[in-house]
Amino acid sequence: MAVLPPADATGQEARPAGEERPRAREAGVLIGRLPTGPLNAITDVPGVRVGHRTVWVGDSIRTGVTAILPHGDNVFERRVRAAIAVGNGFGKLVGLSQVNELGEIETPILLTGTLSVFRAADALLDTLLSLPANREVRSMNPVVGETNDGYLSDIRVRPIRPEHVREALRTAAGGPVEEGAVGAGTGTIAFGWKGGIGTSSRRVEIGGRVVNVGVLVQSNFGGSLRIDGVRVGEKLAAAGLRGGRDQGDGDGPDGSDGSVMIVIATDLPLAHRELDRVADRSFMGLARTGSYMSHGSGDYAIAFSTGEGEAVRGGGALSRVFEAVVEATDEAVINSLFKATSVTGHRGRTVEALPLEPTLGFLREAGVLGTPP
Repeated sequence: MAVLPPADATGQEARPAGEERPRAREAGVLIGRLPTGPLNAITDVPGVRVGHRTVWVGDSIRTGVTAILPHGDNVFERRVRAAIAVGNGFGKLVGLSQVNELGEIETPILLTGTLSVFRAADALLDTLLSLPANREVRSMNPVVGETNDGYLSDIRVRPIRPEHVREALRTAAGGPVEEGAVGAGTGTIAFGWKGGIGTSSRRVEIGGRVVNVGVLVQSNFGGSLRIDGVRVGEKLAAAGLRGGRDQGDGDGPDGSDGSVMIVIATDLPLAHRELDRVADRSFMGLARTGSYMSHGSGDYAIAFSTGEGEAVRGGGALSRVFEAVVEATDEAVINSLFKATSVTGHRGRTVEALPLEPTLGFLREAGVLGTPP
């Protein structure tokens, strides 16, 4: 088992420099028909912030924390409407029942590795309870999701510490979001290739106003990779190209099981029931990438709205949001694969990055590769 540095150490070593890899759209993979926001990220929803803390120690720890903040204020004082949908419940998502009972989120959302989820939740509580505005708070519901990064990281060490959580929260910002093998995506695997953090967004017009829908994923699941309808996973396998695992994160005996966390944000005012329906639609985007949500997969979608005022309930408006979240989830997963670099970790295991040259060649042959914007 790996030995962590002393408690006052950063838990961060210099990482090998990775290749600079494009996002899917930069390479001409134009998923869906709706326009993206200017950043093509969850941070296209005004006020939403994302922060990462990568924990890379020695040759065995490859994990981290990713924080998603609905806004820059005290979330406990300014709660947001929310819902959590369960695609397959083989997971350890902290805070689920109260969110769905009350229809709101009262803390930032954290993502991390499976056995560190409880330490992350405890650190999040300690951090928020220490705020002067929360001095009299006697109950708080932290929301922390996870996927299993135990193939590349010595997960039994449970290496996430309070300082890692605080750093992810402190650095959370708007603007471009770092993707790939970073934060909670440092040790994840998707379709046998290196997975990680990915994000995308869509814009739709509803009632004369532009509405933003943003998605962030922590990809760590199995299946047979499809990109824009092309069976890329099968074509790569036929060419003798594999990523080090047949599928997923290896929870199952054949490596077929895995998990995904999907976080959805919108500035359209939506009530809990509508957000629940939006969250459900994200699994359709997941299926487009080739996932079948296997037995041991923990697949969750957290949706929240930063919009203020009366909740929109019209069917036409919701249908536009449904389409947006399906497309953005699909593209966020592909971005996580495109941006991730190869990682060597626990027990000398290596998971290769998705080989982009042959992948783009297959897409070009299928006639789906477009001109980068």
